[in-house]
Amino acid sequence: MGEDRQVADMNFMTVAEVAALMRVSKMTVYRLVHNNELPAVRVGRSFRVPRQAVHDYLSDSYHGTA
Repeated sequence: MGEDRQVADMNFMTVAEVAALMRVSKMTVYRLVHNNELPAVRVGRSFRVPRQAVHDYLSDSYHGTA
């Protein structure tokens, strides 16, 4: 039951929404998903990416300047 609640609380984004947020092409997002760098759920023929996963990916990839 607890796991069902966690999934219900998740917010998913389409590949196009992720691409717009990251300011990259949809193909770049597909590459990240297929290379297991960005987790996603397949729904029919499309993918949905958890919003938190996108924010985590961007936070982990951030490189500040000196």
